[in-house]
Amino acid sequence: MKIFLKIGLPWVVSLGLVFYLGLSLGTSNQNKDSASQSFPSSQIGSLSVSSINNEQAATKTADGQSSLKPTPSSPVATPPMPPNLQRIMQGGDIVERLGSYLDAVRSMDRSNVKQVTQAFEELPEGYGRHLEMKLLMRSWANFDPEGALAYASTSLDAKSERRFGISEALAGWAVKDESAAIAWANQNHPAGENGDNPLLVGIVKGLTETDLDAANRLFLGLPKGSARWQSSSILAEKFAQRGVEDGIRWAEGYPQDDRRMRETILGQMGARLAQQDLSATAEWAKSMDDEPGAYRVMENLIHQWASQDPKSAASWIDDLQDSKKKSHAMSELTGRWALLDPAATAGWLNAQPSSADNDPAIATFVSRIQGIDPEGAVGWAASISEPSLREKSIQQAIHAWKQTDPEKANLWVKENEKGNP
Repeated sequence: MKIFLKIGLPWVVSLGLVFYLGLSLGTSNQNKDSASQSFPSSQIGSLSVSSINNEQAATKTADGQSSLKPTPSSPVATPPMPPNLQRIMQGGDIVERLGSYLDAVRSMDRSNVKQVTQAFEELPEGYGRHLEMKLLMRSWANFDPEGALAYASTSLDAKSERRFGISEALAGWAVKDESAAIAWANQNHPAGENGDNPLLVGIVKGLTETDLDAANRLFLGLPKGSARWQSSSILAEKFAQRGVEDGIRWAEGYPQDDRRMRETILGQMGARLAQQDLSATAEWAKSMDDEPGAYRVMENLIHQWASQDPKSAASWIDDLQDSKKKSHAMSELTGRWALLDPAATAGWLNAQPSSADNDPAIATFVSRIQGIDPEGAVGWAASISEPSLREKSIQQAIHAWKQTDPEKANLWVKENEKGNP
């Protein structure tokens, strides 16, 4: 027992002390390493200039103990971007890069704007960094929209980035203060005589994310021009996402006094709804009044349908009662189906009742097959009833035929000349 008290106990105490110190130092070093390897959160760039410049210098006192003495302050630039973020921005894996960059913009505030924009500027310029730009502009607009817009207007490439950056900054601002964003857009883009202001498109875009009805009100108040046209595409996508009924209601509710824009909107909605629900879009197309937009809806419907199930599309067309719509739909389907299966397309056309209404579809079929079967194309062209369309189609098919078999093509022409018995 005495031996343990003299030797063993001190040894245990010493061992415990060493273990404790090692653990403490290890933890401290790990924390230091962790701090040097990770991107700071909300504290990025939050150090004041004085705290950065007044680095502590160690001096010795008379008793040999070290003391800290601040060095004189002097103005310096913004602290450099953390090394790990700089490395990632310059060439890291895209997942790693976006993850680190997202951490940066999430913590963005007035104190670290320069560091985050520096991280963005480390990326190659051009369309390849549009996602990163959107994140930058939206985050910046949350606390300083005018600063974000000033940066976008002066620092981003005018050819490939500036317009997008301004639009995203305005979109972010509109979410928080629609009136202020609109005022800035009107003040910074002197509109022409027609009042067209493309800057308002960004505001419409932002409003669609939080208040679709407000976005639509702003859209309907825009004058004719590029801003209205661009905004229509954004709204069509958003209303289509609400469902078929809401999409149709919005598109058909557009005023009749702007027929060209109405036609565009109906076509945009038809394209989007056809991707979501073919049968519902087909019912809509069949029930629409005879207006230009109805044919745009039909075209987009058949474009989508022909790539999936052309036979079902053909059956739907066969049931159409409106002869004008049916003729247009036949021509659209023929043009797409003939590229996939010309034999099946020919069989469908052959099964149609003889009518001049079929002429456009036959002319389209001729144009599709004349490159692979010019002789057959000439025969189909000759069956067209309308004289001028028939002549035009025959000439196109003969021209193609002469490229592959001029002797046979010339013989056909000679045999079918006018007045030939």
